[in-house]
Amino acid sequence: MTRSRPVRLSVSLAVALLATPAVRAAEPTRVDAAFLSRLRDEGLNRGRSHETIRLLCDEIGPRLTGSPSYRKAALATRDALAAQGLVNARLAPFSFGRGWELENVSVTLEVPHAMPIAAIPKAWTPGTGGPKTAEAVRVTLANEKDLEAQKGKLAGKIVLLADPVEKKPAADVDFDTYTDEELAKLSGFEIEAGGPPRDREGFAARRAFQQKLRPFLVEEKVVATLEPSRGFDGTIFAGGGGSWTPSDPEGVPGLVIATEDYNRLARLLARKKPVKLTVNVAARFVPPAAENAANVLAEIPGSGRADEIVMLGAHLDSWQAATGATDNAAGVAVAMEAVRLLKAVGFVPKRTIRIGLWGGEEQGLLGSRAYAAEELAARPEPTDPAEKELPPFARRSTGPLTLKPGHAKHAVYFNLDNGAGRVRGIWAENNVAAAELFRAWLEPFEDLGVTTVTLRRTGGTDHQSFDGVGVPGFQLLQDQLDYDSRTHHSNMDVPERIPPGNLDQASVVMAALVAHAAQLEGTFPRKPMPKDPPAPPAAPPAAAPGVPPLAPAPPAKPSPAEVTK
Repeated sequence: MTRSRPVRLSVSLAVALLATPAVRAAEPTRVDAAFLSRLRDEGLNRGRSHETIRLLCDEIGPRLTGSPSYRKAALATRDALAAQGLVNARLAPFSFGRGWELENVSVTLEVPHAMPIAAIPKAWTPGTGGPKTAEAVRVTLANEKDLEAQKGKLAGKIVLLADPVEKKPAADVDFDTYTDEELAKLSGFEIEAGGPPRDREGFAARRAFQQKLRPFLVEEKVVATLEPSRGFDGTIFAGGGGSWTPSDPEGVPGLVIATEDYNRLARLLARKKPVKLTVNVAARFVPPAAENAANVLAEIPGSGRADEIVMLGAHLDSWQAATGATDNAAGVAVAMEAVRLLKAVGFVPKRTIRIGLWGGEEQGLLGSRAYAAEELAARPEPTDPAEKELPPFARRSTGPLTLKPGHAKHAVYFNLDNGAGRVRGIWAENNVAAAELFRAWLEPFEDLGVTTVTLRRTGGTDHQSFDGVGVPGFQLLQDQLDYDSRTHHSNMDVPERIPPGNLDQASVVMAALVAHAAQLEGTFPRKPMPKDPPAPPAAPPAAAPGVPPLAPAPPAKPSPAEVTK
């Protein structure tokens, strides 16, 4: 059967020459095939990305920002980059808060009979101080009226906070790869009226209620809270539930349990049947420490235009439910392997190549935002008290950008953070001139399935910290596999979910993009600078009277199919 092509990639564009000591300069309209052959040979036949996966996932484990485990990962990757021959390998701390580390957890059903229950504590919620056996109740705590109604009734109870979750028919596939037809559709630019709405007022109201709910649960002497996972078949999706701000109340232990177990408990309680559980959570808060929240940076020095920088990277932090293999040890492994490949084949860049491994991504791109604010551009801090109460990712932009000296020197940033699927192309972020470069640079990888350059935008990854201040930043387009349905922020995010060969393919593509950008004559094309934000309204809309009991975690990475114009 003839396979349709979504985009025919051509080399009619004059592209940068890839010059290494052993390679003669090619014609301006051609890529250096000898360089690409060596790159492919090294990456596809002798790839080492699996070594990073084993280090981060098997040896270090979960890497929650602010934790000692994150510090171990930062130091280990810094040392590994130095061992690869990169220079100035270092940690760059950013402002964060207290850390949190899970040591042990068990939940056991005692009545109506004994049975273990799969559970993951929410990050930044406290431990139980040993095993606690208590009766379970199901209540609604959605607003202050609910709190008043339950006052004096919850002492010594384990509280179920949510309704049972309806089991919907399974999707046709749990392992999603792009078809040619889907890629062809993705290549067409869609105009959306302003993009999806952002419910900032709703978020602020939920967050404000959470600040009241935590001390209420403590005052009422609740033993623990339980919520159902959004997944089925034993998959538990768990992120944050407490606060990393030292001055915020700790609350009570909050756990997410397997949906099937939660539904059963809820059914028993709805029929007025007694339910008793034993919960044991060993978790500890960690005082703020610089190396527990730091980006990892290192360089391959440039020759000729060394003060200009081409960047690549991924986020190093993860959540606590598993070992963070697809989110995002995979991206870290690809970025580290890409710079290793360039060193291994003797590539000498004109521009300096800098790798950035970011912390705090899961809490709102904090590490890459801090880098951008220090090196690229920054806006003034908000003066509105309501805005100051919100985390940085949820605030309105305030005032014009103040450009830093590094703004003009940073040429481009490439990111990988959508799981362990093969690279199929790149999101060009409505940068038409960059898209033309990408079509030429990616053509030699069509046989590896890299066929698509889309002008659409994608969100939720660290490239936004660059793009948001006017420095070109791009996320590679990947097959989703079971990222959304199974591994993203779940107890299934383990190395077994990384298909063999995918990271080798991605590493070669990433290395080629970085190499082309490092040798590009002239400057990398930029979009118009972001416009100054409009002034906020005189008075924000009133918050809704009823809000869900728990504020959502910072925005999770959407599926690349969920894009804005």
